[in-house]
Amino acid sequence: MENFELRILGCGSALPSKNNNQSSQILTIRDKQFMIDCGEGAQIQLRKLNVKTARMNHIFISHLHGDHSFGLIGLISTFGLMGRTAELCIHAPGELENLMKAQLDFFCKEIPFKVTFYPIDTRKHALIFEDRTVEVFSIPLKHRVPCCGFLFKEKPKQRHLIKDMIDFYQIPIKELAKIKDGADFTTIDGETISNERLTKAPIPPKSYAYCTDTVYYEKIIPIIEGVDCLFHEATFLHQDVIRAKETGHSSALQAGQMAQKANVKKLIIGHFSARYPDQNLLLKEAQETFSNVVLGMDGLKVVI
Repeated sequence: MENFELRILGCGSALPSKNNNQSSQILTIRDKQFMIDCGEGAQIQLRKLNVKTARMNHIFISHLHGDHSFGLIGLISTFGLMGRTAELCIHAPGELENLMKAQLDFFCKEIPFKVTFYPIDTRKHALIFEDRTVEVFSIPLKHRVPCCGFLFKEKPKQRHLIKDMIDFYQIPIKELAKIKDGADFTTIDGETISNERLTKAPIPPKSYAYCTDTVYYEKIIPIIEGVDCLFHEATFLHQDVIRAKETGHSSALQAGQMAQKANVKKLIIGHFSARYPDQNLLLKEAQETFSNVVLGMDGLKVVI
């Protein structure tokens, strides 16, 4: 299992097509899985792609359009049939809890686990979840309804011990945790051994930004600046940019411009309109302004 891996379950927009299910992704960070949006068919894609869900305890919903949330009740019901007992946490705009209450009471009354909703203020860039390995922030987006993206930032790992140096200085086991955290070591003779002599730097922490269903919105650039990977919607070709603006979406060209201005390392485009049978046209358009672009596809796996 990779330490930071994205799996796209669906890369389409409101109208599903033969090639694209509606929006949903699984992000794996070290030993945890996070679902991002849960469009219709998400649980079927999980089965098709053989994605296990035992370590998935948090779902993040960007906004309350059906192509990003209609799969939730089915997934929760299936978890109940599978005997899940772990709490499921859903981070979403506050209205979702009221919208789902009747469905949960009717269809999922006897599920053996707790479903807890955590409301998000989509207007703010804020820390909305944190554990020992990752921080998740909201990214305010501009759409027809309240909507936000998500920034996943891996916390720095501990430094790696150099075994030969640890043995040479006969450092007690009780001191190793402090040294991993960056502390120097003082010998019984009073000599201070710098941390740089005892450890090696860890792999730099990684980051992933998910920006779906938004017009071209430069105000988010400081938030996503320099991320390792950016998913940005590219619903339309730029020839249809007027339609994009009317519906609260972006063109592939604009997605490339956003990646270029934010100086990200890699761009994945997705949330494609079903009107374009040849999605390579969207890829080529994004590449006009940013070179490292990946065409989002259902089932795509990206190691970040």
